[in-house]
Amino acid sequence: MRLLPLLFAWCGTFGWPCLAAATAPAGVVPAPAAPPAAATVKYPFTDADGNDHRQAPTGHITNYDEARAGTDPLPDLLKMPDGEIVRDAGAWLQKRRPDILEQYAARIYGRVPPTAPRVTFKVVETDRNAVDGRAIRREVLVRFGDRPDGPAVHLQVYVPARATRPVPLLLHATFRGDPSAGPPVPEALARRFQEIGPLAEIIARGYGYAVYRYTEIQPDNPHTAQAGVIGLARGTGDHPPAGDAWGALSAWAWGTSRILDYLATDPAVDARRVALIGHSRLGKMVLWAGAQDPRFAVVFASCSGEMGAALARRDFGETIDDIATAYGYQFAANFQHYVGRWNELPVDAHMLIALNAPRPVFITGGSRDLWADPRGEFLAAVAAGPVYRLFGRKDLGTTEPPPLDTTLAAGDLAFREHAGGHTITAEDWQAFLEFAGRYLRPGT
Repeated sequence: MRLLPLLFAWCGTFGWPCLAAATAPAGVVPAPAAPPAAATVKYPFTDADGNDHRQAPTGHITNYDEARAGTDPLPDLLKMPDGEIVRDAGAWLQKRRPDILEQYAARIYGRVPPTAPRVTFKVVETDRNAVDGRAIRREVLVRFGDRPDGPAVHLQVYVPARATRPVPLLLHATFRGDPSAGPPVPEALARRFQEIGPLAEIIARGYGYAVYRYTEIQPDNPHTAQAGVIGLARGTGDHPPAGDAWGALSAWAWGTSRILDYLATDPAVDARRVALIGHSRLGKMVLWAGAQDPRFAVVFASCSGEMGAALARRDFGETIDDIATAYGYQFAANFQHYVGRWNELPVDAHMLIALNAPRPVFITGGSRDLWADPRGEFLAAVAAGPVYRLFGRKDLGTTEPPPLDTTLAAGDLAFREHAGGHTITAEDWQAFLEFAGRYLRPGT
């Protein structure tokens, strides 16, 4: 049993300290040894290949050596806590899936409270000559709560101008906002996250496209609990939230489902054929939103990494030690328990992916985005396969990662690793549009 330094991690969301164990439990993934002359290394730093290197408060140092990533067994996807093995889709839906969903809500992302604010919708602008006359654009104000200065999403909805029936739609959570306008975030962030979809081609293929800025639901900072929909749900009380209270990721996911509520009222949209798309931390969010809301027909998680599609038990790139201490506000306070204790997690990323079954899931990573562990994303997709097979659906069909820029998409789980960094590439978009077309059937 290897000793870890004693960690006092300040949980920015809740404003009170969380104590991590001073001693790693048996079987915990060990931190890699410090590099030579570790005393002279100043963290964080970025290496010549663009990979981040950090030293977490636990003392854990970022590992990019595949030989040291660990091979610890994953939690059994089909085994109930009492030892019963799930053998068919009915038992998965009635028994195992609710159990896994509860673990994620209670221990990782947090629960949506019964005091979540009410939501109203209002079309505030219509442009019938968008995308050079090929689309109709509506701006919809999605308001949370009753205060005129309260949180509100400015949703941009594009549908083909010549559509004669409700169209399938791609709902995209972004770091920007309206793709036809300037980025409503600092230019540096806009350059980092080049995730906006190819709008003209999406419309030409017969899809609608809706885009919104995630921080209009809930701010993305350590003081988020006092603002956004979480702040509205808390009211005026100053008592600390429970350990399973929702973090920002759950708030973003909940708000995204409320946007789908609006789309279900739009006569131009077929709300039964809505795909949900997110990149980076929003890739984590769309997997969690899809897990909770089966109305999303397809999920596309780009470069979602740790606590998204990448296996948390692998010691590669970002770890729980990094994300729980740097971004604790995005999770439930209970998640802090797993800092330095990764193998105590009752779930892992293959389960998050499987919660979306039998609906199709498209996962991407980047060869130079090692912080997000693209191989760990692939392995999680492989390990989610047994649930898809319970439904008679096809999994990835292989246990070997594909060559770079090659899409595995013959089944209902799809994976692609592009040559490049932390982004959605143009080729990723093309591959996703082909994949989604099998299910959303634009033009019909």
